[in-house]
Amino acid sequence: MAAQDSKLMAFAHLGVAWAPCGQLILTEDGDKLQASSFAYGINYLGRVDALEVDPLGLSIADRDAVRGKRLLPPGALPFFGGIRDAAPDAWGRRVIEAKLRVPANSLPESQYLLHAGSERVGALDIRRSIQDGPTSGASNWHTLAHLMEAAERIEEGAAVPAHLEAIFQDGTALGGARPKASVRDEAGVLWLAKFSSRQDRFDIPGVECASLRLAQEAGLHVPPVRNEMLGERRIMLIRRFDRYWMAPGAQLAQDAGWLALGPGEGRVEHRMGFVSGLTLVACDETESRTKSYADLADAVRRYCHPSVIRANNEELFKRMVYNLFVSNDDDHLRNHGFVWDPRLMGWRLSPLYDVLPRPSIALERFLHLGVGPEGRTATLDNALGWHARFTLSQARACELIDQIWRVVREWRVYFEAFGLPAEQMERVATAFRHVDDVSTPALRKLLP
Repeated sequence: MAAQDSKLMAFAHLGVAWAPCGQLILTEDGDKLQASSFAYGINYLGRVDALEVDPLGLSIADRDAVRGKRLLPPGALPFFGGIRDAAPDAWGRRVIEAKLRVPANSLPESQYLLHAGSERVGALDIRRSIQDGPTSGASNWHTLAHLMEAAERIEEGAAVPAHLEAIFQDGTALGGARPKASVRDEAGVLWLAKFSSRQDRFDIPGVECASLRLAQEAGLHVPPVRNEMLGERRIMLIRRFDRYWMAPGAQLAQDAGWLALGPGEGRVEHRMGFVSGLTLVACDETESRTKSYADLADAVRRYCHPSVIRANNEELFKRMVYNLFVSNDDDHLRNHGFVWDPRLMGWRLSPLYDVLPRPSIALERFLHLGVGPEGRTATLDNALGWHARFTLSQARACELIDQIWRVVREWRVYFEAFGLPAEQMERVATAFRHVDDVSTPALRKLLP
């Protein structure tokens, strides 16, 4: 079969409405993506509120340089990072395949993009033509039981009956491998619901929720998270941080978090642009394990707004240390995100998400990303070795390590307060590491 071009239309959500953004062309040979190109619309580039798809291959910092030009992905990659981030990941692809009743990984990338729906992460949508409208939004809170049942059927490879087909709308755009769906609460706020799986060895939604709340206690930037019980099954809910509520024409307060407000008093939902760490480091997914937190810190300096660089790199260092203490080795580049902050008209590190401690009896442990001069080795000495890459003095890095440790060492107290049963705590206890297990006596003396 000869390669074919699929011409698609990208839309960006600006203010309270969708605007045509540009034309995407994907060159595909069956289910293999060979190349892509993108051209911004002339009218779109004339808007003062235009959002760039990503700050690397599709930057609009110099609009004259991209006006009327067809752009190619950086680094000879076949896909633009910002477009890839708007595409479904493993779970979303499974849902689309179940919807279309096709084998796993059998569709061309254009089909996955088109079937992901308009509630995908960030402020982009991909449609067949400029005339097409957005797809319907996420289901309401009361559909959670149906969504969970449908997710189980998809996991098992079973057919999804008509009364459960909301999953084909609410689960198609989402990343990660675990079952999940987007839902709106009674007020209309959008949340990501993460379900348990029959194959889970412990209460993953409960442990992940508690771990994110523990991270917040340790001073990390975490979106609202909560647990709900459906019968005997726990669901974790995390507020979609790529959405915020504001009256049309109003401005977000500079000193307030964008997740502080919800519907009411004339506020409507706005969207934030989103790109992953994979996009900012400009590599393919298969290269993620060869990259490091220091590479992310370099990307922060290169692409984030100058006013947040120091704080974002400090936050990034703290996240690395936290992951080290709780043995979260699912810290790959897609699990680090960046959002376009309308107050800055620039990119910044997103809130923390996807933190799951991994129980282990191994004495030597590793994170997915590189930690320091000793590679991925999960020790504090290794982390401290590259403190300067995060624009931190050694003394400040030690203060941050101590800040995280003072909270993590009390993890059982916090988890109990968060409502996690003692039996579940025991199942994950080996994930949590004592400072003496991950540092030398010389480093311990440096801590406050």
